[in-house]
Amino acid sequence: MTQNTTTQPENIVIIGGGAGGLELATRLGKKLGRRKQAHITLIDRNNTHLWKPLLHEVAAGSLDAGVDEVNYRGQARRNGFHFTLGTVCDLDREKREVILAPLVDSEGTTVLNERRVPYDQLVFSLGSVTNDFGIPGIKEHCMVLDAPAQAERFHQHLLNAFLRLDRARAQGLDERLKLVIVGGGATGVELSAELYNAASVLKDYDLGHVGPEHLDVTLVEAGPRILPALPDRISQTVTHELGQLGVTVRTQTKVVKGHEGALETDDGERIEGSIMVWAAGVRAPGFLKDLAGLETTRNNLMLVSATLQTTRDDRIWAIGDCSACPQPGDRWVPPRAQSAHQMASHVYKNMLRQRQQKPLLEYRYKDHGSLISLSRFSTVGSLMGNLTRGSMMIEGRIARMVYISLYRQHQVALHGVARTALLTVIDRLNHAIRPRLKLH
Repeated sequence: MTQNTTTQPENIVIIGGGAGGLELATRLGKKLGRRKQAHITLIDRNNTHLWKPLLHEVAAGSLDAGVDEVNYRGQARRNGFHFTLGTVCDLDREKREVILAPLVDSEGTTVLNERRVPYDQLVFSLGSVTNDFGIPGIKEHCMVLDAPAQAERFHQHLLNAFLRLDRARAQGLDERLKLVIVGGGATGVELSAELYNAASVLKDYDLGHVGPEHLDVTLVEAGPRILPALPDRISQTVTHELGQLGVTVRTQTKVVKGHEGALETDDGERIEGSIMVWAAGVRAPGFLKDLAGLETTRNNLMLVSATLQTTRDDRIWAIGDCSACPQPGDRWVPPRAQSAHQMASHVYKNMLRQRQQKPLLEYRYKDHGSLISLSRFSTVGSLMGNLTRGSMMIEGRIARMVYISLYRQHQVALHGVARTALLTVIDRLNHAIRPRLKLH
């Protein structure tokens, strides 16, 4: 009697289809999934993926999310992995199973009951959510831009506000639209500029009584300057550019409470805003806190070793914004899109080395600089953060080209060079034939 030596393919499960998670699933699917050497499963609570740095453009209406979204099932079919729609609620490390909460539709009907997904290797790539630091009233009165649905919600509020403002000014009322954005990081800065771009094109679409001069945008930062992660000269340049647009930049201003239509500062001042956005700080999703005994930080980040495996379970990895990865010099890997991209590539290499019984490599973050887009008005940033003693500041057309290339690199990782070239052509055609602003 012949002994059956066939072994089951390894189950590799990736939780979270953000930049890092989807890139990793795509690469593993092409390498192992197509050859039936492993069963690759991507789990996400949404059906589509949108590159997170684009959310401020979706919010302002400069970008139609439906055009740039990647459907997970379509991506899975083309690249040899599987997709499961669901929200992770728990983890059974003993049985090596991911537990998914019941899937409920918008009417409250249960579509699927609780499910369990087995794994041999598990990767957390859940990204981050906005941290309101427990400040009272923020959750109730401020919007956040963590996901496309939230950006679309902001966009609808903005369109309605523009309609009301146009009607009021047409009737001779001296009305203005007041918006307050808390958080002087990339999201807050880029959204501030994008709002003025949106207001500047409204007159082309029968809203002729509204223009950028009717906006009062206040950008609030608790620290001494905006963009604290970037060199001071870039922060100063961006502050000046925002001022030229009309943005009021308030630094060293700490918000202590949120109210209906206003934010309260620690000195008792009220900053009024009919639309208020909170973009001040990030944390990992709350359910990750000490999940299944794994080690986490106070912001719920999963602590990982230099190989990107969690400190208490070598079968579990964490990448991107939901991971806390130490670096030499008492530093931590920053929560950036380039970090997620690098970590996804590193886990991919280490998983292949593991299968070849080779020693795993240690991850070292490489800072390629940062770029800030002020919509069509300007782009400014620094390049080669680790390649020179400082960084090389760039701005203008060259900076804009580099900024756009970052998204193209993400598309190449997902679709390859040929498909990305076609997508680039399609983008140019859409730019020529579609409205400059999403109006619905």
